[in-house]
Amino acid sequence: MSTSVLPDSAAVPTYDRSQVRRGVVHLGIGAFHRAHQATIFEAALAAGDLRWGVVGVSLRSPAVRDQMRAQDGLYTVVVRDDDAAQVQVIGAVLDVLVAPEDPKAVVAAIGAPDTHLVTLTVTEKGYKLDRASGSLDRTDADVARDLASLDAPRTVPGLIAAGLAVRRAAGIAAITVLSCDNLPHNGALLRAGVLEIACAHDPALADWIATNVAFPATMVDRIVPATTDDDIIKLTERIGVEDRAMVKTEPFLQWVVEDRFSGPRPDLARFGVQLTDAVGPWEDAKLRLLNGAHSGIAYLGGLTGDDFVHEFVARPEGRAFVDALWNESAATLTPPAGLDVASYREQLMARFANPSLQHRTRQIAADGSQKLPQRLIAPIRERRARGLPVDALALAVAAWMRWQAGTTDAGDRFVVDDPIADRLASARGVDALLAAIGADDIDATARGAIAAHLHLLQTSGARAAVASLGTQR
Repeated sequence: MSTSVLPDSAAVPTYDRSQVRRGVVHLGIGAFHRAHQATIFEAALAAGDLRWGVVGVSLRSPAVRDQMRAQDGLYTVVVRDDDAAQVQVIGAVLDVLVAPEDPKAVVAAIGAPDTHLVTLTVTEKGYKLDRASGSLDRTDADVARDLASLDAPRTVPGLIAAGLAVRRAAGIAAITVLSCDNLPHNGALLRAGVLEIACAHDPALADWIATNVAFPATMVDRIVPATTDDDIIKLTERIGVEDRAMVKTEPFLQWVVEDRFSGPRPDLARFGVQLTDAVGPWEDAKLRLLNGAHSGIAYLGGLTGDDFVHEFVARPEGRAFVDALWNESAATLTPPAGLDVASYREQLMARFANPSLQHRTRQIAADGSQKLPQRLIAPIRERRARGLPVDALALAVAAWMRWQAGTTDAGDRFVVDDPIADRLASARGVDALLAAIGADDIDATARGAIAAHLHLLQTSGARAAVASLGTQR
């Protein structure tokens, strides 16, 4: 991609990319990173701090690598807000590696002297955790392989442990590893996984990591729908250049980071990142309000035939469901200073209602088994511990259960996208499905509410179930 042919309305890099150093290795270079963290590193480069070029790592296919290398790593972020759209070309990503093709190149990048940050957006399933223990899932073949050998790591914790081993052996300074996924205590979980693999190979390496490497907790928030061919066509018409690596997003961006680093970092606060001593309250608010509502919308909307989030909340009963779920989940929060929950809810609803985003319910519905425990099950547990009802939360969980049948209310079939889809398909009844996601401890009242909603979903459909919730309140 040549920026010289772009229209003046497109913002382009103004710094000398040839002088940018590779200071960040990012694992999981999907659309979210390109629309979120990479824009922060772009801001740092634009401000003159050229230490923060990104080496992206694809953990699966070479598709993003092939798209971006053909464009010299440049890509476009399109920020949509109703009828308005802003276009920015990002130059922060200098290269993309493909871990399955060359894991040693990824390890070398993490171990390189110029690397100061490793960031991750690998989704909940990318951590290879056992839900019950919080430790690595040792039944996973890739985990077992990395515990036995780090010659060609296959897992995220394995790649990081191997890269840190290179740094330690060469006497290179320790770094900061920033998990940016929707997991409570994500930094601590990632740290534990890396230490578990390191200890299996060299207890002294594990001690060095534990003493020197920082794994701050983080919370990230920006809605990034999947790019469609139509999006690419419209951008091509606007800027005169085809960009197969473009991403689309909303104006809102939030990144909250625990203020605990090892080694250099960008001036994150200057670029809008919130540094704090306690990420947990921010994390809970986002998981239980934004993400929890998104999951409920995804399954209920998906069953009724709503392709997009904004279609679901455009109906009064859909909006009422979201408000009811928020009422339940908000009561389980301890809001951090600076977060007004009422204002946050208003802002979220406006974001959900943005029709220009075209955020697909099917995209959000993927990997539900990995998402529900922190989004919906956690607030159910807390409310039931206080003797509080869980009607809206139970309906959202029941909708996820109904989703496992692989058919919409209209009878259209779809493939359930979940890492344990086979196990979920063979589970029979509420108890078995709850057990599959580590939620077999919730009480009889919550189980009864879920079962009642599931029966209504199966017999009368999602629209009736959502409407029924409104009449019960």
